[in-house]
Amino acid sequence: MIFGNIKHEKTYSKIEDDLKVCFEYAKKNALSEFDKGSYQLDGDNIFVNIVEYETCGKEQRFWEAHKKYIDIHLMLEGSEIIDVGFIENLVQKDYQEKEDFLPLEGEPTGSIKLEEGDFLVCYQEDAHMTAIKVNKKSSIKKAIFKVRLK
Repeated sequence: MIFGNIKHEKTYSKIEDDLKVCFEYAKKNALSEFDKGSYQLDGDNIFVNIVEYETCGKEQRFWEAHKKYIDIHLMLEGSEIIDVGFIENLVQKDYQEKEDFLPLEGEPTGSIKLEEGDFLVCYQEDAHMTAIKVNKKSSIKKAIFKVRLK
């Protein structure tokens, strides 16, 4: 798991080249102006999903992790809490291969607040519960880059 802000290049200057491709794409494109949807950077190897939703209470959310892709959550507008934990500390349910979705249950190890420009990189061992309200329900816009694991 890596937490940082896109303005702090030194935070991610030593990370994998595929992840750098995502950050460079974000810096060169006004992602906040993109419509909701999926945009390919390198076919199924690297793409970004632009999402908009309303945050809510933790009791309405769910845990997830992925086996095929690394997630990079980049906040474009608004703020949200993301609970985090390691999959080995949670109860793993049946993996849904087609959706690359591993549902889990349990308690978080920690929480991260994403605000504009903040990012969270989640690897395959990193469980995350997104869309948790900060103080009250609010609308957010976020880019979720997906990078295929090699």
